[in-house]
Amino acid sequence: MNLKSTTHVNFRGDARAALEFYRDVFDGELTVITYGMMNAAQRPEEADQIMWGQVSAPSGFAIMAFDVPADRPYDKGVAPFFESVRGQSVEDVTPVWERLCAGATILQELKPSPWAPAYGMLTDRFGVTWVVDVASDTAHTM
Repeated sequence: MNLKSTTHVNFRGDARAALEFYRDVFDGELTVITYGMMNAAQRPEEADQIMWGQVSAPSGFAIMAFDVPADRPYDKGVAPFFESVRGQSVEDVTPVWERLCAGATILQELKPSPWAPAYGMLTDRFGVTWVVDVASDTAHTM
């Protein structure tokens, strides 16, 4: 089994700027999906905001980020990040997902998504929000 944990930082409209900064700082590659690309913008002004973004560097550094939509509560002091666990297959991540589910609040069931073979989100019984997914080449590289 091969699992990797990557910090996922939440922003309110600043995700692209932050990811571009991290790309430059860590000499990485920026990959993004906007709300507009997925036809998921709740408001027209959010179409170019980041629904999912990542910087990956040859050094092994990785960070993910997104812009919290205006219709969702957001407080930097309460939910500044998600902890992301990514596997190479559904078989890799399913046992982890099932164990994390104990006492958790499921925000998105683990299932196929437009950008990954499997994607799920939950807040565990300790208040940590986890994103569990399977790596995919669906995103657009900048």
